[in-house]
Amino acid sequence: MKILISNDDGYQSEGIKILTQYLSQDHKVIVVAPSENKSAASSSLTLDKPLKPIKIDTNIYSIDATPSDCVHLALCGFLDEAIDLVVTGINFGPNLGDDVIYSGTVAGAIEGRFLGLPSVAISLASWEGKNFDTAGKVAQQVINKIHTSQPLQ
Repeated sequence: MKILISNDDGYQSEGIKILTQYLSQDHKVIVVAPSENKSAASSSLTLDKPLKPIKIDTNIYSIDATPSDCVHLALCGFLDEAIDLVVTGINFGPNLGDDVIYSGTVAGAIEGRFLGLPSVAISLASWEGKNFDTAGKVAQQVINKIHTSQPLQ
């Protein structure tokens, strides 16, 4: 399965690195994420400047943009291959209750869904950042279960 990974904490965040590490064990992953932290960006889109993806490494791109921009550009713009699933996270901090309205991580998953793809947002319900590895393992199990138990479309 081909998975697009994004977040709102930026492409260098521990959460996205752990998520990529675990999901790439069983799937092809492509990371397209903000160049810096865009927490609480909600579903905002950048309209006042051109957006240009910068290739950081194989299958890792950074954009000076919001998470929604990143997912939209990846799915409608510069990626040449079809994506099967959008996964955003692992967010540093919880997205509970009203948080989901403001979360850029949740917004990235919503953007994927707006564009017709199944999407999952993953958040770490802690501000200590000590459990990213556990969250990565759980994310891997959940995504693999989704992949093997039902058609994605």
